[in-house]
Amino acid sequence: MKYLYRIYQLLICLPILLVASILTSVITVLGCMLGNGHFWGYYPGKLWSQLWIRLLLLPVKVEGREHLQKNQSYVFVANHQGSFDIFLIYGFLGRNFKWMMKKALRKVPLVGIACQYAHHIFVDKSGPSKIRASYDKAREELQEGMSLVVFPEGARTFTGHMGVFRRGAFMLADELQLPVCPLTINGSFDVKPRMKDMYWIFWHPLRLTIHEPIQPVGKGAENIKNQMTKSYDAIMSGLVPEYQGFVENPDQ
Repeated sequence: MKYLYRIYQLLICLPILLVASILTSVITVLGCMLGNGHFWGYYPGKLWSQLWIRLLLLPVKVEGREHLQKNQSYVFVANHQGSFDIFLIYGFLGRNFKWMMKKALRKVPLVGIACQYAHHIFVDKSGPSKIRASYDKAREELQEGMSLVVFPEGARTFTGHMGVFRRGAFMLADELQLPVCPLTINGSFDVKPRMKDMYWIFWHPLRLTIHEPIQPVGKGAENIKNQMTKSYDAIMSGLVPEYQGFVENPDQ
């Protein structure tokens, strides 16, 4: 079955997904140029992400959507198991949002320019003024029910286990007094491990768990610590036993 699945990926999935990726980028850019960037910056990417997962025959289960309130902005924070985290969240979270991502992703062909026009936020860490500008941009976008998705580990895991969380997303949530909503991703590391066989996808079910949002309690260091600690614990609790526990990530 493994080799049949690889033949299917090569002959069926690859051509379709390549064309779909080009079309999605073009539609996103043109749509955002014409107006309503919140619509065109989200729905083409959502459908593209769903196509990736459905075409590759990966089962998806989403738990916890009942925890989210309509028109409420959230700072979503998730563990970063692998590249399929993007497709799982974009395609199946069910909320319009902006990504906060590494500046280097701006250089990815097609994807980078589409993300730029869609007003996703590139984090430039080259200096304090650049970092402030990134967070000013995020502050502008978090209006009218718009949310933000951040991987606070900052890098994909090498082992499937979680590393440490950085404070940036929680500082932004504290400043804007927004609830932080933890997301646990399971299966993405098994579908596409970071350091294994870069050319092939491995069949494995995917699961996205939406935990209960953590409301701000006051403002300042204590609130930041509270939301960061509770988010980490919630995400960890949702991981399958195989990937429970902290493992240092040398890429952080």
